[in-house]
Amino acid sequence: MQPESQTSATVLMVRPAAFGFHAEAAQSNAFAQPGVADASQAALAEFDGVIGRLVQAGVEVLVLDDQPQPAKPDAIFPNNWVSFHADGTMVLYPMATEARRLERTPDRLRDLLEKKGFDVRRIIDLSPHERDGHYLEGTGSLILDRPRRRAFASLGPRTDPQAIAEFDRQLGFSTFVFDARDRAGRPIYHTNVLMSLGTRFAILCAEAVARDHRQPLLDEIAGGGREIIEVSFEQLRHFACNALELRSASGDPVIALSSAARGSFTPDQLGELERYGTLVEAPIPTIEAVGGGSLRCM
Repeated sequence: MQPESQTSATVLMVRPAAFGFHAEAAQSNAFAQPGVADASQAALAEFDGVIGRLVQAGVEVLVLDDQPQPAKPDAIFPNNWVSFHADGTMVLYPMATEARRLERTPDRLRDLLEKKGFDVRRIIDLSPHERDGHYLEGTGSLILDRPRRRAFASLGPRTDPQAIAEFDRQLGFSTFVFDARDRAGRPIYHTNVLMSLGTRFAILCAEAVARDHRQPLLDEIAGGGREIIEVSFEQLRHFACNALELRSASGDPVIALSSAARGSFTPDQLGELERYGTLVEAPIPTIEAVGGGSLRCM
């Protein structure tokens, strides 16, 4: 089997119809905050701004329009319910909250993808794990080292070891699981808040990782040939780890991140990151504050 590329020149985004604060999801997401006026309209403007920046950088963006009813306040974050793989596999994931399960629209998505030339050859549906309370929220929960068929997952309410085992079995991956917590001792709600992997680099908030897991995790990442850019809790809070390496139509590496994330890096860290790709930033303050997720989540 040909090794899968770590990056893609095409991304899927979901234009939200009812973006807003989701109180149930916020119970395990300390980043999400209520009280932002006109959040839905502001989020749409930020969403379109992200598309513009990515297209300008040579990345193809496929847009699936969310349907207004039933209302889905987190629809802007599709990475939690679906992932795509180079062999034509589409994976559907078990979601922790009932409102978010409504986001899964595989038939509408498949129609869009096939019109754009993506051949969906196989669908792996892990959502039945919801019945047993075993959740795994896509590439929020799992950070994929695609060429090595390796994944990384910080265990918590939305990332369950039994669902991980099923993912590994179905996809031929092996997942490195670890414990990571915020300064208040709460599990980090998604792994992609504290870690991202590019082709030749990784961004990691190592101080969030449990002491007995920290060095083994660092060793495992370094073993994949990646330079590790370590960030602090304060940088994590500004979504520094929530970056995504893509590539332009001409094959040049592009690193997409929010303006808040970029602004949190030191000049030296930015210099390191810029060695691995052109930084493409977009301001998404409403999406980050109300939804509790950043650009990679989108």
